[in-house]
Amino acid sequence: MDAFEVIGGNTLSGEIIPQGAKNEALQILCAVMLTDEKVTISNIPDIRDVNLLISLLGDIGVQVEKINADTYSFQADNVDLDHLLTDDYRKKASGLRGSIMLVGPLLSRFKKAFIPRPGGDKIGRRRLDTHFIGFQKLGAEFNYDSKTGIYGVNGEKLQGTYILMDEASVTGTANIVMAAVMANGKTTIYNAACEPYLQQLCRMLNSMGADIQGVGSNLLIINGVEKLHGCEHRMLPDMIEIGSFIGLAAMTKSEITIKNAAVKHLGIIPTIFNRLGIKLEFRDDDIFIPAQDSYEIQSFIDGSIMTVSDAPWPGFTPDLLSIVLVVATQAKGSVLIHQKMFESRLFFVDKLIDMGAQIILCDPHRAAVIGLNRNFSLRGISMSSPDIRAGVALLIAALSAEGKSTIFNIHQIDRGYQNIETRLNNIGANITRLKQQM
Repeated sequence: MDAFEVIGGNTLSGEIIPQGAKNEALQILCAVMLTDEKVTISNIPDIRDVNLLISLLGDIGVQVEKINADTYSFQADNVDLDHLLTDDYRKKASGLRGSIMLVGPLLSRFKKAFIPRPGGDKIGRRRLDTHFIGFQKLGAEFNYDSKTGIYGVNGEKLQGTYILMDEASVTGTANIVMAAVMANGKTTIYNAACEPYLQQLCRMLNSMGADIQGVGSNLLIINGVEKLHGCEHRMLPDMIEIGSFIGLAAMTKSEITIKNAAVKHLGIIPTIFNRLGIKLEFRDDDIFIPAQDSYEIQSFIDGSIMTVSDAPWPGFTPDLLSIVLVVATQAKGSVLIHQKMFESRLFFVDKLIDMGAQIILCDPHRAAVIGLNRNFSLRGISMSSPDIRAGVALLIAALSAEGKSTIFNIHQIDRGYQNIETRLNNIGANITRLKQQM
């Protein structure tokens, strides 16, 4: 596996353009299976997880054409369902968490689907019950082969129904929506996820001929249609990468402009960074972060310590808690980070403690950070990236630290961040990719 060698302490300066949204891409790309007509998608990020899904679509029989660096066309007019039962499909699909969202489109259009237990980040339990319960309520039959690890669903005639989701799962909502768009009759989904990327999926499906109402709310009403057609769709910039760049600017005392940030889709993200004392200026659709020698964490009105926790949209996304935690290590003041959704996501703080951060891991879900207020710099160490978001948080820490850091297992970072070392080096970072011999 490759590694990053990072020389910290440099001040960065310049403009950076966020990539297309990873979490949107994994939904949108699966949706091309819902029609036999051509679908053209732009602003696709060139990252491992997305490229693996595109390869998987090609293996299934989807015609894939790369039009330019970030634009592809897809046409699923000759799908090979038998490939779903091959060892090659099982191996590829099991390495990608997003492969689970192929089930809804396959069930909707072809009346059956198979998927191995999907992989992804090791950040705690990520149950799939919500997906399959939704399919069952639409009339599908669910089965699991414990010997092969294959999940299967069959449904010759899906029927619209009322679904009260037990959790506002983004991927679960996306999967059920894609299954319901061509079901017979009306489907009502309550407690649906309403993240911007789910909204984008719904808008794309409506442009393909679906009838989805309530987009942007947690109550979706879907009137089934007989057929969907092709469309063109452009993806949003990645709000997780935007938040990462805000944190990077603060930690490295840098002046950075994030171009074309789709500010209106960022929700509470800028507010949370403001609460950490980070100044942001919105210039049309760009975000300017001025260089700050120090930043102070706010307290609540009653004087109690600030708490930052994750919640379903429009709450704060869990994917940015790792970044917020790292940024807090050099702030003035203290903050409690409460990661509610995943019980293993905060375990990377041991690396930050080794770098000199003052963090108390209270339990698997909570960490108290006592900011150093730049009185002491973090120090470079050797460490390993446990998942995508923690990996970038550690990269930000290394860029702010004194001395050299080495980050191993960076294929995790590559899964979610496009050509990250080149883009950051262009604005003054010092990151070298070390090729490791297998």
